Amino acid sequence: MKSYEKLLLENKAWASEKLSINKDYFNELAKNEQPEFLWIGCSDSRVPALEVTNSEPGEMFVHRNVANIVVNTDVNLMSVLQYALEVLRVKHVIVCGHYGCGAIKAAITKDSYGLIDAWLKNIKDVYRIYREELDIIPDLEQKQERLVELNVKEQVLNLAKGRIVQRAWASSEKYPVLHGWVYDINTGILNDIIKIEPEDYKDELYRFDEKSFKKNIKSNG
Repeated sequence: MKSYEKLLLENKAWASEKLSINKDYFNELAKNEQPEFLWIGCSDSRVPALEVTNSEPGEMFVHRNVANIVVNTDVNLMSVLQYALEVLRVKHVIVCGHYGCGAIKAAITKDSYGLIDAWLKNIKDVYRIYREELDIIPDLEQKQERLVELNVKEQVLNLAKGRIVQRAWASSEKYPVLHGWVYDINTGILNDIIKIEPEDYKDELYRFDEKSFKKNIKSNG
């Protein structure tokens, strides 16, 4: 049996198991989508969002890329984020990195890896911000793990600075809450690194002015 054929067989076994527990499982799942969480995680195959949080299909909207990077010019991610906040009305956005991340390890080096170099630059920028802290860590593995944590922190801050989250905060007093977690592959445990609630964000430079926005749209329209 070929490896992909095994996946198709496992799918049938999984579906059958779900139906044996609840014969209406898939009918209920197909009715609508109302997840409470948006998960922005790493593409690493060892960090599946639903499994590590013991969640069911329908409970979590998921986007993954190399090293869980949040770039406000990434149309793919921004489309997912806007849909999650404005249509699905998710209440929590989670950026989850993980120790042992290959992209973090690569970004610390001076090596070139081809096309991905441009993506790794986002991580190098995080290193530049925290160079003073990172350069005094003598152990390479500890330095990599700390960069994983700092990268998560900066990606959460990138979310907070972005127009999509700022608009959502301008229209709601409570949501979304932004979270930064790091998954420890060696233990299976998620570590809470940072949390930002709407009222916690104080940087007025990025604050969204709804009235100004509507005024400018009207004058330009």
